[in-house]
Amino acid sequence: MSVIWKNHASRLMDFVNNNNEVQAHLYLEQLMLLPLDIQDKIINDISHLPYCNCESVSNIISQYMMFDLR
Repeated sequence: MSVIWKNHASRLMDFVNNNNEVQAHLYLEQLMLLPLDIQDKIINDISHLPYCNCESVSNIISQYMMFDLR
């Protein structure tokens, strides 16, 4: 993952680890203009990680940023 994604992941991880779901939603909304349901899925996936680190969080974010180009 790129340094930018890892930085975004780190910030998002801090919000989730501090149980600040509102800030996490606002961050995702500002960062990627994602709809609320996708934000919920990202936050839920992060909160269920067995070991939360920048790499795993950035992988989750990038997974939801992939667009189907068919």
